[in-house]
Amino acid sequence: MSVAFDEMTNADGSIRSAYATLSRWLSNVPPDVLDMRRKEAEFIFRRIGITFAVYGDSDAQERLIPFDIIPRILTGSEWRRLSRGLEQRTRALNLYLKDIYSRREILRAGVVPEDLVYQNPAFRPEMNGQKVPHDLYVHIAGIDVVRVDADTFYVLEDNARTPSGVSYMLENREIMMRLFPELFADNRVAPVENYTDELLATLKSLAPGSPNSDPAVVVLTPGIYNSAYYEHSFLADKLGVELVEGRDLFVRNDVVYMRTTEGPRRVDVIYRRLDDDFIDPLTFRPDSALGVPGLMSAYNAGNVTLTNAVGTGVADDKAVYSYMPDIIRFYLGEEPLLKNVPTWRCREPDHLKYVLDHLGDLVVKEVHGSGGYGMLIGPRADKAQIELFRAKLKQDPNNFIAQPTLALSTCPTFVEEGIAPRHVDLRPFVLTGSDRVRIVPGGLTRVALEAGSLVVNSSQGGGTKDTWVLEEN
Repeated sequence: MSVAFDEMTNADGSIRSAYATLSRWLSNVPPDVLDMRRKEAEFIFRRIGITFAVYGDSDAQERLIPFDIIPRILTGSEWRRLSRGLEQRTRALNLYLKDIYSRREILRAGVVPEDLVYQNPAFRPEMNGQKVPHDLYVHIAGIDVVRVDADTFYVLEDNARTPSGVSYMLENREIMMRLFPELFADNRVAPVENYTDELLATLKSLAPGSPNSDPAVVVLTPGIYNSAYYEHSFLADKLGVELVEGRDLFVRNDVVYMRTTEGPRRVDVIYRRLDDDFIDPLTFRPDSALGVPGLMSAYNAGNVTLTNAVGTGVADDKAVYSYMPDIIRFYLGEEPLLKNVPTWRCREPDHLKYVLDHLGDLVVKEVHGSGGYGMLIGPRADKAQIELFRAKLKQDPNNFIAQPTLALSTCPTFVEEGIAPRHVDLRPFVLTGSDRVRIVPGGLTRVALEAGSLVVNSSQGGGTKDTWVLEEN
């Protein structure tokens, strides 16, 4: 694996311009002051209760995601280049989903194999021919991006179902502003705190019916036992809308209502944070107690918007990901602005042969996997792990893809031994409304806290950082 690109320090030891002010500040601040601020940040996180649940972990049902107090910094020009690519990709995802559930021209053209759609567990035949408000499916996208050099960003994954993590982006910024006001005084950092205003404007723009009315928006949560429940309640509070569970809503004459102390109130837009399977027991899983009976009939009648739309998961698995450059070319007639990581589809015999011959050099992922689970990082795996994956690949090759082990960029991170480089990725959040696309500058930077580790997922011990985009004069 090649040497990782360091986002602060050039190969000759000089400091990259975006980090010049921060580097000077770090060279002057004593380590004990940094440690004190880190403890303050942890105390604040604990006090306001920012935790996530780890399913199946009996020792720690609720955890803090470790927060690193050294920000990750991008220049304004880097961000503009990145955001153009994110907008292009999200436009293509929406066109792909509209096509898959209607004319299926991309399948007839042979660009994407039919079985990747029809045999995909996230494909919802119930959405065939279904008109969705404003022809938009992915209203909130979390596109995971990694960097390998000064100029090159790769998309690692498209999250088109219910992407999470935005509460950490917002809380990280608030805590940094509280703990390091002197750094913000010396750097022109683009704001992210307007995200919830932008989200609310996006959600209201998606309401069915007249755009002049004031649509009623709710956040639908599976409840307090969900791993991201903190985020659900945080967002509802910041948006100024009701946080509801399925039992708080009902459907009458194909219209969704919320129960209130003043009687039923019509609901126009549901920002739902539960999976397709559970949203309506009359259409999907009949044993679901989390959803709203009849919700899909109201949706089919065009009386409510579900954000994101039902069936978006057919566009964001790791096998479909490998076709995204072709999908962009097919619908937009443009070359992708952001690169895909080269991907071997183990469902194809020649790809599978290559992967089996090079397991020790590759990253192997489950097509529908998430959270860093079910993954092999070949260069860091022992013989037993490699042989275990060899058997899995031979048994069910369709379930896996493989990629080269990228040298993810590193950022300075405050760890036990002091300030040291650690690998990072970035999840920007792309909001697509009926009026326009909105992307707040930055996103959630996740950091692998163990030396050499490439796994940034919080469920695997990763942490988060504040992400700064510097405004230019």
